Amino acid sequence: MPLKRMDNILIVVDDLDAVKSFFTELGLELEGETTVEGPSVAALIGLKDVRATLAMMRTPDGQGVELDKFHTPDAVRFGPVDAPANALGLRRIMFAVDDIDGLVAHMQAHGADVIGQMQYGDSYRLAYIRGPEGIIVGLAEQLGQA
Repeated sequence: MPLKRMDNILIVVDDLDAVKSFFTELGLELEGETTVEGPSVAALIGLKDVRATLAMMRTPDGQGVELDKFHTPDAVRFGPVDAPANALGLRRIMFAVDDIDGLVAHMQAHGADVIGQMQYGDSYRLAYIRGPEGIIVGLAEQLGQA
């Protein structure tokens, strides 16, 4: 059976409120927030005594970014918060935008750091920004769009 679509990605966070605020400023909407726990959750994710608060954020086109704050067991950090772009594992998520300069300035005003920016030929302008907890977000503005 073929895949239908990507439903969401998960980012485990320590400061749920700060990360929700970051994604809200980017333009995602909070779809809902709940706390999950119990044997069925523990069995699903392979951890014992799980209790976590999760917040589902949605892009304007419906894609999901799930943010999870583990209360038990404690979350485990591997490596530095501001890991470089070549660290193994999931490094960034990227969003298509219409006004990269405006969004980068807006996010800087809300505490994001600019990692770098470039133009990719005549096709795209790209920017990488870093938000709370070292989360890297890529922004891509397609050039030549009406």
